[in-house]
Amino acid sequence: MLNKIKETAAFLKGRVSGTMPTTAIILGTGLGSLVDYIEDKQYIPYTEIPNFPVSTVEGHSGNLIFGVLGGKRVIAMQGRFHYYEGYDMKQVTFPVRVFKALGVDTLFVSNAAGGMNKNFRVGDVMIITDHINLFPENPLRGKNYNELGPRFPAMTEAYDHKLVAKADEIANELGIRVVHGVYVGTPGPTFETPAEYEYFRIIGGDAVGMSTVPEVIVARHGDMRVFGVSVITDLGGKDVTEVPTHEEVQLAAEKAQPNVVAIMRELVKRS
Repeated sequence: MLNKIKETAAFLKGRVSGTMPTTAIILGTGLGSLVDYIEDKQYIPYTEIPNFPVSTVEGHSGNLIFGVLGGKRVIAMQGRFHYYEGYDMKQVTFPVRVFKALGVDTLFVSNAAGGMNKNFRVGDVMIITDHINLFPENPLRGKNYNELGPRFPAMTEAYDHKLVAKADEIANELGIRVVHGVYVGTPGPTFETPAEYEYFRIIGGDAVGMSTVPEVIVARHGDMRVFGVSVITDLGGKDVTEVPTHEEVQLAAEKAQPNVVAIMRELVKRS
């Protein structure tokens, strides 16, 4: 794995002009057009990057983008990889390993999620304060490479408290409603049953999705600061009868996009 990480990092250093960014952003369902706000963009399709998987999900474009956002050099993943696509956890999280090898120390992640908190509304922006990992495999399973991080990394502060506080401050300044919550990560690809939504709520979850947790685990293993945000695209529970579709999830994410973009741009600038 170390050789593959080094090979990919070397390829990107050879392809990208300018200094390497210290900030990376993983864009989730319906949020890929944040790249419209990145200046001096350089696109590299995943298909051209050695050892990179290829995103197969509608709404995930499949480009690595280098440029400037909020006055800072950034790398953005326009399309992420999911466990349900058939990739193992090391493939899903491989880009995060490469980011670390390039010198990234701060990771921003976003996703679309179903909400089970009774106070949430469709279109809410949820700042992730913690997560519950219900994936059947941990991306750190197997041999540990000390060059990448410790054998037993702490997850006490998976999501950086200072970045959360800054995001709250920014949202307040911009007049954007944000909520806080615990994200439950599940393997997918089925949407949850009403009973599952109720179970996730009982164990302490506020929103559920099929991504993010593996990437955050690997980022923290590499001692990166992490900030995560979920767009609440649908609501679930025993008293909810609506059936979500992938298209509706994308639409709800796109409607909330201006708020996410505004917070992310300013947070990148201030972080």
